Amino acid sequence: MNLDDLASQVIDLAKAGGATGAECTIAEGEQFSANIRMGEIESLKEAGSRGAGVRVLVGRHTGSAYTSDLSSDGIAFMVNSALELAKITSEDPHAGLPDAAELGKIPDDLQLYSDSVLELEASRKIEWAKEAEAAALAADPRIANSEGASCESHVGANVFANSLGFLGSYRTSSCSISVVPVAKQNGSMERDFWFTISRGVDGLEDPKEVGRRAAERALRRLGARKVNTQKATVVFEPRVARTLLDNLFDAISGDSVYRGETFLADKLGQKIASDKLTVIDDATIPKLFGSSPFDDEGVPSRRTTVIENGVLKSWLLNSYTARKLGMRTTGNASRGITGNAGVGHGNFYIPNGDVAASDIIKSVKSGFYLTELIGFGVNIVTGDYSRGAAGLWIENGELTFPVSEITIASTLPEMLMNLEVIGSDLEFRGALASPTVLISEMTISGQ
Repeated sequence: MNLDDLASQVIDLAKAGGATGAECTIAEGEQFSANIRMGEIESLKEAGSRGAGVRVLVGRHTGSAYTSDLSSDGIAFMVNSALELAKITSEDPHAGLPDAAELGKIPDDLQLYSDSVLELEASRKIEWAKEAEAAALAADPRIANSEGASCESHVGANVFANSLGFLGSYRTSSCSISVVPVAKQNGSMERDFWFTISRGVDGLEDPKEVGRRAAERALRRLGARKVNTQKATVVFEPRVARTLLDNLFDAISGDSVYRGETFLADKLGQKIASDKLTVIDDATIPKLFGSSPFDDEGVPSRRTTVIENGVLKSWLLNSYTARKLGMRTTGNASRGITGNAGVGHGNFYIPNGDVAASDIIKSVKSGFYLTELIGFGVNIVTGDYSRGAAGLWIENGELTFPVSEITIASTLPEMLMNLEVIGSDLEFRGALASPTVLISEMTISGQ
């Protein structure tokens, strides 16, 4: 039995057992990873997984169960377990499936799967990991060690069905190369990394370039020192600017909003950021890692403008949080194999500005170019922000010396309002993406 038919069977069994509503998720996948250190194979891993989950509703009572046994007996046991759990759960007036009129899937091929990943031989993956590490080690005599390089691949399939008649499936693939070189000089030792990731083999960067880029990043951190405590401009490179989007997603997620656990709880329709800032959630962009033809409730994926020129335009919602807030789902349901759906994002990003990253740096008389954040110090309820940081000091528009063992602090509302420049170097290396951004003032705590 194929996975689509199996999902339909699960729904039929649930309804026959007394469920007034049901959802079934099935996922399968195969993954491979080759880990190399100092030119030698450290580990090889190949694994496969296959599982099904069901969520049933009996009135406003819900129950969920999961199984990796996809035999008839295993499926029957899973469904019966979910129905039994529904009998003992508390009634939730907001529980339910999406409205039938909201179900569907976008018809376009989002190119989330490539046969090239399935056809990629293990020997080639090992070779690429070795090439990336070798290029990093050869880049400079100061690159004296490595924490390793890896090449990973994954192919999988996802199926979702519900008792309202929705049935959808899609395949995915991915491959990546990464390396972590270690630079040493005068007793100082620094590490950094770089990676490339794509849905298909043709989208990967040259392994040698990945290694050279990682080495360059590690080398520029040598000889790091503290700076004096002060207020200064902070430029977030794209890799760390994405963390701001992670914080922002937590603040505009329907779960946080209906609980009142966000500093933006009552700000819909209001100006919350600089005019320069626009933030988009879009799960319909081909080949990207936040894309899918439908969300995890069977609602079509879409593009949602979350912030437009500084004004908060939309929350991100699934059907449950939408009902709690008296609104409509934005197609942002996200779940694992089983359980109630949470809220997730698609490709959540800041669109390109019109200033080159190099010109942003040149515009700063004295400030901090942030390349790494350390620890967790962000309170979404109050907006307080304080994190360990490392990077490079900017003096008269030039990157002058590496900086470490400092803390940057502000509040998220102030940071959003003080976001003055957006770079033109947007790249998607995951579902969160941002170009370089400049925040005019933050507190830097050093010596």
